[in-house]
Amino acid sequence: MAKLKITQTKSVIRRPGTQKRTMIALGLRRMHQTVVHEDTPQLRGMVAQVNHLVRLETE
Repeated sequence: MAKLKITQTKSVIRRPGTQKRTMIALGLRRMHQTVVHEDTPQLRGMVAQVNHLVRLETE
């Protein structure tokens, strides 16, 4: 299965709580932090909610 590389590019300060919780669930806690996850529909939905805060790359 494909992997997704997700990097936080913007801060979660002054964002709604649902977006903050989604970022934590993705494993992102700091600016410019990168995590790698399996590409699943659930993960794609989470990324779609915070797509303005992250950069997405496929591996």
